[in-house]
Amino acid sequence: DLPLRYDPPTKPRHVVDHEAGKHALTFWKVVERHDTYCRVELTPITGRSHQLRVHMLSIGHPLLGDGLYAHPEALAAYPRLCLHASMLSFTHPGTGERLTFECPAPF
Repeated sequence: DLPLRYDPPTKPRHVVDHEAGKHALTFWKVVERHDTYCRVELTPITGRSHQLRVHMLSIGHPLLGDGLYAHPEALAAYPRLCLHASMLSFTHPGTGERLTFECPAPF
């Protein structure tokens, strides 16, 4: 649980702020380990802007290819942001049916 707030001086970035930040909770699980990186499954419990990116950065694991938050080594490690929604689920507004869509990460 790392509270987040918008940081106007570094627009559009957000930062962890234990005093003024809004509650933000992310569950995470390592699914693959490699020499220089890990693939993790992230589950945002709250839905704050940049939540997953800032939470991973704040624990020392920036997302590969993240041009906004990653340090140069992590930015150069992959040509695009390595963040992918592998599953989306919602209730159809007309029928009330629960719909789930899955797509594996392309990286």
